[in-house]
Amino acid sequence: MQSSRSRSTPPASSPPAAFTRRTMLAGGGAAALLSAAGLPARAEPRGFRLRAAPATARLAPVPYPETAVWAFEGRVPGPEIRVRQGERLRILVENALAEDTTVHWHGMRVPNAMDGVPGLTQRPIAPGQSFVYEFEAVDAGTFWYHPHQRGFEQVDRGLAGPLIVEEAEPPVGIDRDLTWVLDDWRLLADASISPDFGNMHDAAMMGRIGNSVTVNGAVRESVEVRAGERVRLRLINAANARIFGLRFEGHAPLVVALDGQPVAPHAPEGGMVVLGPAMRADLLIDMTGKPGARFRVVDGFYQRSAYRLLDLAYADAPLRDRVPDTGPNLPANPLAEPDVAAAERHSVAFAGGGMSGMMGRMTSPGMRHGGIWTINGVAATGHVMAPMLTLAQGRSHVLAMTNDTAFHHPIHLHGHSFRVLSRNGVPTRRREWQDTVLMSPRERVEIALVADNPGDWMFHCHILEHMAAGMMGVIRVAPDTKKT
Repeated sequence: MQSSRSRSTPPASSPPAAFTRRTMLAGGGAAALLSAAGLPARAEPRGFRLRAAPATARLAPVPYPETAVWAFEGRVPGPEIRVRQGERLRILVENALAEDTTVHWHGMRVPNAMDGVPGLTQRPIAPGQSFVYEFEAVDAGTFWYHPHQRGFEQVDRGLAGPLIVEEAEPPVGIDRDLTWVLDDWRLLADASISPDFGNMHDAAMMGRIGNSVTVNGAVRESVEVRAGERVRLRLINAANARIFGLRFEGHAPLVVALDGQPVAPHAPEGGMVVLGPAMRADLLIDMTGKPGARFRVVDGFYQRSAYRLLDLAYADAPLRDRVPDTGPNLPANPLAEPDVAAAERHSVAFAGGGMSGMMGRMTSPGMRHGGIWTINGVAATGHVMAPMLTLAQGRSHVLAMTNDTAFHHPIHLHGHSFRVLSRNGVPTRRREWQDTVLMSPRERVEIALVADNPGDWMFHCHILEHMAAGMMGVIRVAPDTKKT
């Protein structure tokens, strides 16, 4: 996974006719986006297979035993799917688990029928059954895939993997393209995964924070680099609830993309790359150390429990005397720019949690069916529900969001990217595009988007315990019936 080479599986065998027919009918919107951006939609899709099944993985170093996990293709994280922008993907997902599952393509602007939400956009994939997802890679960038069926357990047991869409024209000046899937695990003394999923404390407080952190499925002492090389490092936070705040000691990384969408290259605020669950960042790092040197990468988001994630270990032989002078400004993706002045405005309030006073009113049956967290006063009890908002298709919208809780929430909207306009009334410097925005306790955030992808889309906190305990809703994008 530390390579720019594709780690795809061989093309899947032909899917059942019903699946093929459905997927072929679902791709028209994405093809139109590609055409508008001057990117050709390729007729023949790239084939991949993802088989979800029990497996084992070495999450803890020797002398600990391997850990029983759930994995795609026997690997944790799952295989890196890497394609070129404009390509069409056909992904056969086989379910060898003992329970239903789905796959959601996080951050990908896919047709609604391909979004992987059980009951809302598809029937869940039953044990022993399969489903074919087919869609175009409209945007270049760093994305990932994971189940949306009982995600608080399925993701935490290992079902997640990276999906990388390379630019149509490769950027110049990059020597290596690395992917780090960051995750954490709640392990017992025998290195098994603690089975206490969905407990009251995790659901009502910070979510399920693990006690062991991995990079690409392993506790790593170091990653080798070479003096004089320029690295594009793609970071993916696949943890249920942990927020990462990475410092690269002795180096000056530049952020060149967030959630797959290019930004003007800039230093991370305060020197710390902060990623809430499900968020991604592409960094450009010039390796300016000397051969044989070592530099720590430290996760210090939770200041009282900062730790060394790993070392950047310089090989004895440099790549060159100095790093290249040129660096990429990544090309923009074909996103429609919202007209903020003419946008319809909508208010969204997130409430609840273990320090809100709600806990005294909780009952055991209420816990089992959500109710700890709410959006606009409603606590979800599953993926299928009446829309909380209906956005007129093709129009600009501003969501004015308030986090009226004592906890962080990474808020994710399916099927779209949005501009982050302001925080606590202060305009953001870059109005960056994101699909998941991390809201601090008591913070107000405004986002703007063009609702150009029709369908019913999940809108939720990506701390998976919070989502399961009520913090999710549906936003419908539909033609404007008010027009005459």
